[in-house]
Amino acid sequence: MDDQVSSQTMRVGSLSPTSTISQPGLDLSGLPPIAIFTAHLKDEEERTLKKTLRQYDAPLTTDISRAKIFIGKVGTKRRAEFELRSRKLVVEEALALKRPASPVKAKGHSSKRRKVGVTSARSIPADERDSTTEDEVVEDSETEDEAPNAKHYTPLSSPSNFDGGVYNTPIFETSSNDDVVWVVKFDWVEACISAGHLLPLSENLVYKGKVLERPKSLNTKSIKAVFSAVAKKVPVSKTLLATRPPLVQDILDRAKSDARTISKKPTYEPARFGNHASRRFQGMAFAPSSQPVSPSHASQAAHLLQQTTSEYDGEDSDFPQPPDWVKKGVKYSCQRFTPGNGPNEDFLDQLKKIRTARTLIDDDIGVCAYSTIIASIAAYPYKLSLPREIAQLPGCDEKTAVLFVEWMNTGKIKAVEDYESDEAMKVLRSFYDIWGVGAKTARHFYYNNQWTELDDIIEYGWNDLDRVQQIGVKYYDEFLVTIPRAEVEQIASVVREHAVQLRDERVTVTIVGGYRRGKTESGDVDMIVSHPDLESTAGLVREMVESLEEAEWITHTLTMSLKNTNRGQHALPFRSANGAAAGFDTLDKALVVWQDPAWPTREQDMAENPKAKNPATHRRVDIIIAPWRSVGCAVLGWSGGTTFQRDLRRYAKAIKGWKFDSSGIRSRSTGKAIMIEGPNGVDGTPEDAEKAVFEGLGLEYVPPEHRVTY
Repeated sequence: MDDQVSSQTMRVGSLSPTSTISQPGLDLSGLPPIAIFTAHLKDEEERTLKKTLRQYDAPLTTDISRAKIFIGKVGTKRRAEFELRSRKLVVEEALALKRPASPVKAKGHSSKRRKVGVTSARSIPADERDSTTEDEVVEDSETEDEAPNAKHYTPLSSPSNFDGGVYNTPIFETSSNDDVVWVVKFDWVEACISAGHLLPLSENLVYKGKVLERPKSLNTKSIKAVFSAVAKKVPVSKTLLATRPPLVQDILDRAKSDARTISKKPTYEPARFGNHASRRFQGMAFAPSSQPVSPSHASQAAHLLQQTTSEYDGEDSDFPQPPDWVKKGVKYSCQRFTPGNGPNEDFLDQLKKIRTARTLIDDDIGVCAYSTIIASIAAYPYKLSLPREIAQLPGCDEKTAVLFVEWMNTGKIKAVEDYESDEAMKVLRSFYDIWGVGAKTARHFYYNNQWTELDDIIEYGWNDLDRVQQIGVKYYDEFLVTIPRAEVEQIASVVREHAVQLRDERVTVTIVGGYRRGKTESGDVDMIVSHPDLESTAGLVREMVESLEEAEWITHTLTMSLKNTNRGQHALPFRSANGAAAGFDTLDKALVVWQDPAWPTREQDMAENPKAKNPATHRRVDIIIAPWRSVGCAVLGWSGGTTFQRDLRRYAKAIKGWKFDSSGIRSRSTGKAIMIEGPNGVDGTPEDAEKAVFEGLGLEYVPPEHRVTY
């Protein structure tokens, strides 16, 4: 998404009144109320844009209950919808009809159960998903004084049909009494200034939406008056906020004011099956003040500002000197050490639940932001005691501190309680826990198919599930049982035994995933199999699976890939000859269901009943084959926590100009493979090769037990 944003080169500097000749013919005073999207705008860019709009008498406002036009650095409809949603606007896209709608089609859709074929990417391991998107933490700065009341505005026109100074084609006008908003690129403002008159929106219109619900206006007084009143009522010296910067004081004071005005409502509205609105989960109160919250499902504002005891009071309360990575603002988690079971696990558990909620409601940006916050706090070596400690951490800000204040004051977070108690979220989470079912498919099961439990899937949609999903449902309870370290090691030893029989003793098997990060129990078993001879890894995965199936260790093969063997085990270029992106992480792999074929009473049970079932728990096992010359990338690519892996790819892209994944490294400029481990691999172990990759990337080696970024 940042690539899209960066393609819109910010030219706000050219909008400055000091560098632009004022055009007397341009008058923006008749426009509807305008609000600015501050995301991706630097402070100076935002100030310049506001100053320029004021020069032409544009009706600027920060009251979202009145704003009609939103101007910012926004390039896609999805981003526009997110920005509107984050300001508590419930909208749906306003599409122009080419012909009158059919009264038959307008009657609504049936609420009958129906079978819908569903595909899912859940079966693809998380560390194989390419995620080079930069962090996008939305900041909503509403400190601007209110613009004059502009409810009764005159829709201005463009010169597309110019006649004697009268513009006949309306720009901001609707054919009905609907409440409509427009999201417009800032380029349009610059174009209008350059032309000296209003221009059609054309490609500068990102999104036009019909407003279903707006937040209530809380700005009945000026911002200055509101803050002054709060300051008199709550002396700074008697609150925890004595330790916060002035900006945070303002934000938290507003949050407290909001808490007294918002009525208590359920966070989520029960699913209205058959109603199109129910198809997108709208309960979104999972973040601090400016994160997405649907007003129709708003929870009571968090208990943020209770009076605190002396243990949290005082300007003189000191916290430990932050580590160097905090002082330097290191944002990539692959550049710092993050151990498991740190001093702030209780608070992190709350944040992880919020992130899960964001996952289930399809808020990718929120998931990315919370992942960054969680990884940063997890790396902090001291027990947090003050909100200003959090505000200093890379990726965290006053919004994160607000959650911490609530946690410290009440011992809980309202958004987490809402998530855990909401029935719809319970159903979505149960579906999401099915192997092979992602968040999108889980929502489809619930909102579209109206299923509320596993039995519904089996009864009404079994034949529409793909094979992986069917197996995920069949062994649902067993796959949720974690695997002790001893059992992980036993499974790996069996795999190596069969690989050695097929090749020789030089076969290496490296257990990766959560086991390598030190987890006492794992959800599944991931292992990298390699051999110093290139020809020995070709086709090995198929032979191994056949051997293990014959020995009854593998009961089901979910996925079998021989792409690496089929291309001669050569690293793919970053882009193909015609410039199209190629598939990068194409290592040979088999994702299988594993079961120990021996159990203590097997002989007796089989004697009594030849068809006796094996009672051993089914396990999920991933066997990945890596050529020796890139085994270090494979081990590294499968050993870190999710955020560590994401940041590793982001770091390689931003700092080195490379594309990194578990199959190798390529140059983004030339498209050629970069053989950090040498053309024939490292002379040593896969762990030695991994260290060589760290060195080649210019990174300090981080032991796997310090890559626990969650």
